[in-house]
Amino acid sequence: MDHVSKAVQYFEKGFMCSQAVFASFAEQFGITEKQALQIGACFGGGMRKAEVCGACTGALMVLGMKYGQFDENDLESRAAQSAKASEFLDKFKNRKGSYICREILGCDISTDEGRNYARSNGLYSKYCPEMVRTAAEILTEMLGGDEE
Repeated sequence: MDHVSKAVQYFEKGFMCSQAVFASFAEQFGITEKQALQIGACFGGGMRKAEVCGACTGALMVLGMKYGQFDENDLESRAAQSAKASEFLDKFKNRKGSYICREILGCDISTDEGRNYARSNGLYSKYCPEMVRTAAEILTEMLGGDEE
């Protein structure tokens, strides 16, 4: 199964958007899907505060696995990771209009009122699967099928 389908399937099973995207690429970068699901668990819903979309956060974690700086003296890696993160967020915003959760959903899910509104109006099922799909598609494009 390709990364995009796997990400959407994870989301449809009830995982957070951040978990779905991160876990679908995990094994390509040497961590288990279980580990990725655990790491990504607290980043959904714009880090619970309706900020940066969790699907984007999951994607940024994947980019960190590929390009992230791990040697404090390697400033080239730092520049590369920053450039890749900006590239991803720009592409996502160009395709979806925003990478901010509350702007995508049209409500602030950091509040009880906002979460209730999102649930009662089916916003999570209306918008989030497409955000997960888009994040995974952009990642697939950016990674170019490279495997670690």
